[in-house]
Amino acid sequence: MPLRFPHPAPPPAGERSEVAPGVFWLRMPLPFQLDHINLWLLKDGDGWIIVDSGFANDAARAIWQRIFASLDGPVRRLIVTHFHPDHLGLAAWLMAETGAELAMTAAEFLTAHAAWHEIGGHGTPFMLEQFRQHGLDEERLDQFARRGPGYRRAVPRLPDHYYRLCGGDVIDIGGRGWQALIGHGHAPEHLSLYCAEAGVLISGDMLLPKISTNISVFAVTPNANPLAWYLDSLAELNRDIPADDTLALPSHGLPFYGIANRVAELHAHHAERLQMLEQCCQDAPQSAASLLEALFPRALDTQQTMFAMGEAIAHLNYLEAAGRLSRRVDADGRIRFQRPPAPAAH
Repeated sequence: MPLRFPHPAPPPAGERSEVAPGVFWLRMPLPFQLDHINLWLLKDGDGWIIVDSGFANDAARAIWQRIFASLDGPVRRLIVTHFHPDHLGLAAWLMAETGAELAMTAAEFLTAHAAWHEIGGHGTPFMLEQFRQHGLDEERLDQFARRGPGYRRAVPRLPDHYYRLCGGDVIDIGGRGWQALIGHGHAPEHLSLYCAEAGVLISGDMLLPKISTNISVFAVTPNANPLAWYLDSLAELNRDIPADDTLALPSHGLPFYGIANRVAELHAHHAERLQMLEQCCQDAPQSAASLLEALFPRALDTQQTMFAMGEAIAHLNYLEAAGRLSRRVDADGRIRFQRPPAPAAH
């Protein structure tokens, strides 16, 4: 069944649109090619709960001030799906402005602090060495080095305390139970929220209607297989949620019906990319950097190159784990992948 979009246009900046009883949609700008993020307001008795904060810039702060002026009660809690700057960037500011408590998963809260302080394998120096090993040229590595600590710039201040949410927790919001669902691959412990009574899934970045969320390998876990984790998480989501009558509320794009169809599309998309990379590595060993043009046949800026490298490594790690490619480390420390030879005939 094709996807259905019951709300064909987002609400104007500074306004909210009710997409389900007690569930309101906000749209905030982002300073990237992906130029927006969807945020959600949930009515909670005489108060409100915010899901995700938006990016830390003056445009988002001004929009929030207009939203605050329109609310008929206090903001009690801010729930953050994951640590990325468009979701967590304004969390500390929102908490200070409203007095709201922060709730998120432990891995996302702690990863945010590790990324901000560039410790424990997180941050620019570790990323530069990872990308160098995977064949990225010195010119583009220099661009990353000159940019410096991008996460700290995008998240000017981090909260120091939070309420921990775990998978399976049920949060009472306005007398209805919202179940915490954990997904992996895009972020360490991504939180989605599902309310069976409302027929709504706040999917965050785990399930988007038009684009595939970025799946990257990070320097702290160089041999990880996040693509397998992501595909497994999608399968669990598809199995546990009524697919046809649940409204998915993504962080980017439009709310939609058709979860099962979208999950199938994403599985097919990644299967096609995996097959293409396997073929690229058939005749000669390839690095992640040498495969960027095949994966992303367009000009990439520095931000996009970071995502593209992480995603290329994720697909190559998946193929290695599946036995479809083998890894070799050359004398210069560069990592390359090649299709293993066919077994000899007996």
